[in-house]
Amino acid sequence: MDAPDRDPARYGRDEDPRGPLDVSRAATAVIDAGGTVLGWSTAAEDLLGYSPAEVLGHPVARYVAQEAGAPVPLDALPGPGRRTAVLRHRDGHTVRVSLAVLPLHTEDASPARLLAMADADESEQWEALQSMLRGLVTQSPVGLAIYDTALKVVWTNQALCEEMGNSQYVGRGPDEMVGDGHVLTPDSPPTLTETLRRVLENGQPVIDLHYRGRAPVDPDRERVWSCSYYRLQDAAGTPLGVCEESVDITERYLAQQRLDLLVRAGGSVGVSLDMARTARELAAVAVPSFADDLVVDLLAEVLEGDRPTPGATPHGPLVRVGAGEEPQRIALLPDGPQARALTTGLPVREDGSAGAAAGGRARLAVPLRAEASVLGVVTFTWEHRTNAFDPGELAVAEELVARVAVCVDNARRYTREHTAALMLQRSLLPRILPRLTAVELAYRYLPADSKAGVGGDWFDVIALSGTRVGLVVGDVVGHGLRAAATMGRLRTSVRALARLDLAPDELLSRLDDLVAQAANERAAVLIDGESVPDDEALGVTCLYAVYDPVAGTCSMARAGHPLPAVVDPATGTVRFPDLPAGPPLGLGGLPFESAELQLPRGSLLALFTDGLVRGRDRDVDVQLDALRRVLADHRRPLDELCDETVATLLPRSVDDDAALLLVRTHTLGSHQVAVWELESDPRSVGRARALAVRQVSEWGLDELAFTTELVVSELVTNAVRYAASGPVQLRLIRDQTLICEVSDTGHTSPHLRRASGDDEGGRGLFLIAQMTQQWGTRYTSSGKTIWAEQALPFVKTPSARRVRPR
Repeated sequence: MDAPDRDPARYGRDEDPRGPLDVSRAATAVIDAGGTVLGWSTAAEDLLGYSPAEVLGHPVARYVAQEAGAPVPLDALPGPGRRTAVLRHRDGHTVRVSLAVLPLHTEDASPARLLAMADADESEQWEALQSMLRGLVTQSPVGLAIYDTALKVVWTNQALCEEMGNSQYVGRGPDEMVGDGHVLTPDSPPTLTETLRRVLENGQPVIDLHYRGRAPVDPDRERVWSCSYYRLQDAAGTPLGVCEESVDITERYLAQQRLDLLVRAGGSVGVSLDMARTARELAAVAVPSFADDLVVDLLAEVLEGDRPTPGATPHGPLVRVGAGEEPQRIALLPDGPQARALTTGLPVREDGSAGAAAGGRARLAVPLRAEASVLGVVTFTWEHRTNAFDPGELAVAEELVARVAVCVDNARRYTREHTAALMLQRSLLPRILPRLTAVELAYRYLPADSKAGVGGDWFDVIALSGTRVGLVVGDVVGHGLRAAATMGRLRTSVRALARLDLAPDELLSRLDDLVAQAANERAAVLIDGESVPDDEALGVTCLYAVYDPVAGTCSMARAGHPLPAVVDPATGTVRFPDLPAGPPLGLGGLPFESAELQLPRGSLLALFTDGLVRGRDRDVDVQLDALRRVLADHRRPLDELCDETVATLLPRSVDDDAALLLVRTHTLGSHQVAVWELESDPRSVGRARALAVRQVSEWGLDELAFTTELVVSELVTNAVRYAASGPVQLRLIRDQTLICEVSDTGHTSPHLRRASGDDEGGRGLFLIAQMTQQWGTRYTSSGKTIWAEQALPFVKTPSARRVRPR
């Protein structure tokens, strides 16, 4: 009655698929109804150490350990079942065993039982393994499939069957189980069949392979599985097939993809302040990973920098941006999703399954909102889609649009400020230079911030008395809107000071005082604890020059500014005159000094800011040499010289503002100027009147004779009466106006006042102010000059145009 045994050398315990209590491998004993041992197997001898001769015929109870809490004696077992018992080994130690009690039927019908015994630890481990296997087959959520060496399904567990709709997959290959699928994991074989073949051949497992396809239970929805593959083999290492584990990770995969999408959007959408570019950046991120197409439609007023009224229903035309080279105006259908999204301010869905869109085309319109204002709408489109939108898609779409809305609103603010900055700059810089007899002019202005179009450098041309011209070039530290505002403040100050006919060094001294005063006021505020930005006027460089076309001289002074270039009209020689170098404005230190240059007719002056010749990658000496070469061809038109200068010195974008002012000088001929020296004597008044009337008549300006006689009489009378001593000079200049100047050695400024009825004098300057175009006083090192200008009568120019000079 010995049970057959297995050779442990040929088949290891851990490799035997049968349980330890299987009668074909367990230790067995046969006992009768009284508990006497009738049979004893070799495996039982191995387990307990007793030979059959020592056991047969003896009660089985003698081999049970008698300990407190010990199991019921074997001879007292009531019937069939499995138990755990503690038996005594032949050498004296105890052995905990699992045993199964099975009934036996003998030929004489006497009752007997078969005891199958095994090591309890081995039996319990095997039972746990069996429990786990049963769980994998019936309860595990992980889909399991086993493929044979032909890569056909031979077995699946319950989870896989339910996931695939309880279909029968035995005999199918891996790519046949899920239609229209493809591998998502990079650097992997394109099909599952090829992946399984590789695992079968090299035995290397594949873990967490992502695969997209459609399950038969829900063919309208794409799913993503995480698949792992292991080779199955026998004890000798012969491949038996491949085991597949698959887990549906669709939701997790989509969540990760959407998170990645938002991360990419955060890094690449809105990197500029261009609304059309922002729309293209959004499309580059979202198409095709999120939607098949999208368009961005903005209200026209948003593109112009205006902000729609918060809470108001959007109205007005829409402009589609980012779809082409130029924005396109579009009209929306009143009942379309875009129009409804704009009206309600909420996302509007148009599912392909609802039949609203032909061919399964689904759309999602999400309004662009910023601070309770609707700026436009973004429309996502999916082709050939019939399933409804899920909450995750809606959340991603709204998050993408919310980020774009912030970018669009920033761009709108920038557009508004840019427009305001351009208006500011255009109001601060001279858009049209005056047409003067004394000089011919051309200029170029290049802000470092080419998109904003504003900077801190400036130039100016100011008409002064006596046909003289004030020339200004300045450079504010930094660039942008604040620098432009500072530039405007300084330009206004320079023009106001220039109207006082101050010498260049005195003008810069007063400008320096203004800047220093503003800095001191800011410092006082800081002492009181209030934070105030630094004044950008500190450290400004400036050059101011006054050109006199009558004398052919140019007086200059500079505050830390680069030297101008002067071109000789005869030889074309370019030089940079050594002018005294004053400190930048507001820094104090050395006083400002003027230097006077004699400029022949046709001389060329080049006034420029530091940005023209200095830069991060530019050597100033090389740049100045290049400027010399360009200006040497000084007879070319000034606009051409400006373009050539900019192209040569600034071939690429600049990192600092740059301004260039080219001035070609002219002189007034002797036929335009008449000068007389008069004695400081009352009798000189009559002589002055006669000389002036005769000269005006020679110039053909008889219409102005009476006014000129009155002006000369009053000005010479005042000079003779109030001048300290010395001669009196009368000068008439015929230019775009008729200018009358009287100079004396006095420094007392005349004042315009309204004389009362019984005053004997005081009416002269009042009459001059009423009868002339303008009048004023300028001071020189030897005294003062009082001047008055009269508009010339209409004259016919050589081009036959009727003009009236200023």
